[in-house]
Amino acid sequence: MNTRPDFDRHMLEALVCPVTQAPLSYDAERQELVSKAAHLAYPIREGIPIMLESEAREVE
Repeated sequence: MNTRPDFDRHMLEALVCPVTQAPLSYDAERQELVSKAAHLAYPIREGIPIMLESEAREVE
């Protein structure tokens, strides 16, 4: 049984990276929105993307 709230994938079309304004990709396994341009992954908590640079983790 899936205990995570679902992320509205249609929301992804409206969201961009707050640092670079580049498009984001959705990582369902990690529940993150990934900005390849900024090398940052923004967490999704309880179905809500946390679009703060201070909350993002660095990715390669």
